[in-house]
Amino acid sequence: MDRGRRWAAVGAGAAGAVGATIWFTGLSGSGKSTVAVVVERLLVESGRPAYVLDGDNVRHGLNADLGFSDGDRAENVRRLGEVARLLADAGLVALVPAISPFRAGREAARATHAAAGLDFVEVHVATPLEECERRDPKGLYARARIGKLGAMTGIDSPYEEPEAAELVLTPADGDADAQAALVLTALAEVSGRATPGPGD
Repeated sequence: MDRGRRWAAVGAGAAGAVGATIWFTGLSGSGKSTVAVVVERLLVESGRPAYVLDGDNVRHGLNADLGFSDGDRAENVRRLGEVARLLADAGLVALVPAISPFRAGREAARATHAAAGLDFVEVHVATPLEECERRDPKGLYARARIGKLGAMTGIDSPYEEPEAAELVLTPADGDADAQAALVLTALAEVSGRATPGPGD
């Protein structure tokens, strides 16, 4: 089945179901997953299939063989990009919240989608390090600061900020619901389609 027929089938009864990937990058604790989950809910409620491909969860299965060296982190992002492309090709909106610290890996994921003719939206969740440390939901920063955790992105391992993200989110943009609305607007601008809402 070609992509057009598959998307038409997936979108039966839904308005404009088109595959795409929204890639959320930022430091640990920045709020990537929180916003992605809200975006997923809004999309699904509007009749558009979506799935959160969480970087942390993928490390428990598909990427369980990878550690946190630079090479392993690059491979983690490469695999996430390939799986996201497959989901997008199937007609879903793949939502990928992953630190993905290296610019080259994110650009490779973008290029993979471009080669396949699929929309790719990069969202930089630019929560400052100080705020991420204050939140520290997993206790990772506290462990890193006392030397019990090495290679912590933002502490002793670099994070390369995007140079041309479609959207940059900061705490000034409001709570997760408000930020999710901005993400949907960015997706609509990239895809050229109307922004879905919970009542559509």
